Amino acid sequence: MNPSEAVQVEMQDAVAVLRLNRPNVMNAVDHALRTALRDRLYALDADAAVQAIVLTGSGERAFCGGQDLEEAAAIDVGTLADWLNQQHAMYQAVRDVNKPIVAALNGTAVGAGFQMALMCDLRVAHPTLRMGQPEVKAGLASVVGSYLMSLQIGHSLNQQLSLTGELITGERAYQLGLVNDLVSPDQVLPRALERARALAALPGAALRSTKQRFRGLTQAGFEDACSAGIRYQLECYSTGQPQRVMREFLARRDTHKIPNSTKD
Repeated sequence: MNPSEAVQVEMQDAVAVLRLNRPNVMNAVDHALRTALRDRLYALDADAAVQAIVLTGSGERAFCGGQDLEEAAAIDVGTLADWLNQQHAMYQAVRDVNKPIVAALNGTAVGAGFQMALMCDLRVAHPTLRMGQPEVKAGLASVVGSYLMSLQIGHSLNQQLSLTGELITGERAYQLGLVNDLVSPDQVLPRALERARALAALPGAALRSTKQRFRGLTQAGFEDACSAGIRYQLECYSTGQPQRVMREFLARRDTHKIPNSTKD
């Protein structure tokens, strides 16, 4: 896919709706989407006509289903560090946005999708969507996601979700404080737009400074988690377990037409 097609932008007054646009594969993250999202975020943040951003997914099934399996299956120990550094750059672009950014979780948000949602300022979801960090089920360490969850929930629950790879519903996420607003599926985007407009109406310098302070408080931990992620994923990949899980998933997908995404 052309990077310009992987992420779409629609302006609604002064709010930019940024859509991850790979609905046939649950908006899974590949090189095109990763590059387009990073570039679009920095461009929108620099655009004086944009006062806030809503990040969502195309279609009804998923906000983002994690890393693209076809791409992930081609990664090996020699290319893993560069691949993860590219992922880090995409995450950093979400963190670097100085304008309000609201996640409209229209569907499944797992792995990379869950992490992107946690990096947004506010999150709107519906009760039945599934979200979480199932990396361990794919033979991968849960490192960046577990760090981001540590900013939102307690250590014991973080351990449970990170070690088991359990997914939770939008309703449970709301109860835990991982989601700010819980609405019906058809109201997710309208509520996210409402939130974004309300934030955009606040004094810009105060909002920007507050966001910068939160970023400053967490940047060292985020950088440490990304660096640790490379070390631990190299260890995991050296066992061959992630590659075997991916091959098995690809085989099942080819047989049963499973969507081409991982929960990484």
